[in-house]
Amino acid sequence: MAAPKVAVVGAGVIGLSTALCIAETCPSCSVTVLSDQFSPNTTSDVAAGMLIPHTYPGTPIHVQKQWFKETFTYLFAISNSAEASEAGIHLVSGWQVFKNSPKEELPFWSDIVLGFRVMSKAELKKFPQHQLGHAFTTLKCDCPPYLLWLEKRLKATGVQIYTRKVSDLWELHSEYNVVVNCTGIGACQLVGDEKLFPVRGQVLKVHAPWVKNFIRDGDGLTYIYPGIHRVTLGGTREKENWSLTPDPGTTKDIFDRCCSLEPSLQGAQDIKVKVGLRPSRQHVRLQKEVLSQGGVKLPVVHNYGHGAGGFSVHRGTAKEAAHLVGECIAALQGSSSRAKL
Repeated sequence: MAAPKVAVVGAGVIGLSTALCIAETCPSCSVTVLSDQFSPNTTSDVAAGMLIPHTYPGTPIHVQKQWFKETFTYLFAISNSAEASEAGIHLVSGWQVFKNSPKEELPFWSDIVLGFRVMSKAELKKFPQHQLGHAFTTLKCDCPPYLLWLEKRLKATGVQIYTRKVSDLWELHSEYNVVVNCTGIGACQLVGDEKLFPVRGQVLKVHAPWVKNFIRDGDGLTYIYPGIHRVTLGGTREKENWSLTPDPGTTKDIFDRCCSLEPSLQGAQDIKVKVGLRPSRQHVRLQKEVLSQGGVKLPVVHNYGHGAGGFSVHRGTAKEAAHLVGECIAALQGSSSRAKL
C-alpha cells in the first residue's frame, strides 16, 4: 500500500494538534488539514486557554486525568523552551475560591498542577464573600499565537493545509484512506450528532497589565485569566444558544462580577468582546467508525465535543485519536496485503 493519506477536518486546537500527533506517530502517512475556518476565526481563538479541567460526566475520571496530564506535560515542556513566547504559553499562579464547600475535597487534577494547596485564612481576606479556596500554579495558553505555532509546526512536518468546506465526510472517500473529524460544533450538521449542543461563551479581553494572578470562582462562571498581552474576563455558559453577537448587558454583568473579585479591574482599558460556541456533550466523542457505500469503505476517527475543557485535554485526546488512526491504517494495510494473496 502506498503512503496512507489522512485528512483531518477542522483547524481549531483539536484539529491542528490531532494532525500534529498523527504526523509524529505515523511518519509514513501523508496528512492534510481541511477547514473552512482558520485562526483567528475559530472557536479556539475565543477560548481563555487556562489548564483547569472541566469534568465530563460520561467519561471515566482516570481517562480524563490521563488526557490532562499528557496535555500539561506537553505544554509545560514548551513553556520551558525558547519557543514559549511564540507559542503563547506561560505559567500563571492564582486562586480558585468557593462561596460554599465544593462536593469533592480535592479535584482529580490537584496532583498534576503545581503546588496545589488549601488557601490560608490570611489569603482568603482578599475574597470576603468566599469561605474556602485553593491556590496553585497552572499553564495558560494564549490561543491565537498557539494556533499559529501549531500551523507552523505542521508545515515544518510536511502536513498540507487547505481552506475547504467539507459538507459530507463521504465526499473525501476517493482522495483519502482515513478521515478524522475534528469539527467541534460543526459536527451537529456534518454528522448529525444530536448529543452535541452549543454552550455560548461571551468573554472580555482587556488591557490590565497589573493583574498577574488568575482568580476563578468555584462555580466556573466568573474568572480572571491574565495572558501575555491581555486579561480574559468571563464568562457565560448559555446552553443551546447559537448567537455569536455580543450582548451589551452580558458585557456589563461579566465586568461587574470580575470587579467584585478584583476591584482594581475598574481601571481596565481597551475592552474587546468575543463570543464562541463551545461544542458540548456528556463525553468527548473519541471513536472509530466505518462509513460504507456500495461496498466501498471509509474509516473515520471522531475527536470532538470537548465543551469548555478543550485546551485542558487537547494533546491527550489528540494522542488517543492518532492511536485510533494508526489502528485504521494497520487494518487497511492488513486487508490490502490479504487482497494480494
